[in-house]
Amino acid sequence: MTTRGKVAILRSLQNRGDRVAFIPFVSAGDPNEEYSYQLIVELAQFSDVIEIGIPYSDPLADGPVIQAGSLRALKGGMSFPKALALIARVRAVTDVPIIVFTYVNPVLQFGIEELMKACNEVGADGLIIPDLPYEESAEVRGIADQYGLAFIPLLALTSHDRIKKIASSATGFAYCVSSLGVTGERSAFSDELEQFVLAVKEESPVPVAVGFGVSRPEHIRTLSAYADAVIVGSALVRRCADIDQALLQHDSELAKQIFNDLIAFARTLSLAGTHAV
Repeated sequence: MTTRGKVAILRSLQNRGDRVAFIPFVSAGDPNEEYSYQLIVELAQFSDVIEIGIPYSDPLADGPVIQAGSLRALKGGMSFPKALALIARVRAVTDVPIIVFTYVNPVLQFGIEELMKACNEVGADGLIIPDLPYEESAEVRGIADQYGLAFIPLLALTSHDRIKKIASSATGFAYCVSSLGVTGERSAFSDELEQFVLAVKEESPVPVAVGFGVSRPEHIRTLSAYADAVIVGSALVRRCADIDQALLQHDSELAKQIFNDLIAFARTLSLAGTHAV
């Protein structure tokens, strides 16, 4: 029997060996449903966990690149139920742990318990809800726990005195936001990032990941000195936009080439976290 839920996430991150774990983010249905499915399945071959964003029209934590990816998916007809069906389709062919990345309003519209039950049924292993303040998350955390799902909290450089209570409640992993603001590729990180991540690691019972702005192999090599995992989103979603443009031009060969280049780039990022590299 395959282990699922928060246990599966924890086991995958703890079994990463001498390297920082790799967690890619993609939006369900971007650039279209079939490419999205193929992308997740390919990424699963060398990823430790995968984050799947549920397209949403008001994604407050996301920068312009990921917002554009959500809009592409929504225009293609992606919805929360369809995203869950996509996850079920992925789960049928891979055991990689899957995190659902969504927002408060869609959760409330779906129904908290109904969503947790659905996530469990399709084979998702955890959730991230970036606009849900920790102090208001007790109900969601409790129901997620009932269904064996990880509830992954976000911690920011400004969390300060809240680090202990937020990090100590983390299941699956704790998510450190590398810099202030929304998601997006960055050239460098805050000088405070290492001390911040180390402070979170002191309080967290689970591995600690760094996301927001991680987009280059050199970023990952630097972060591998003190983080357990890295999360890469915009650098991958930006390439989905290029696939979409090729498809709009009816150039399926170019779209396939960009897809293959995206996978090769992601694989390079995953290998960058190997300490021997």
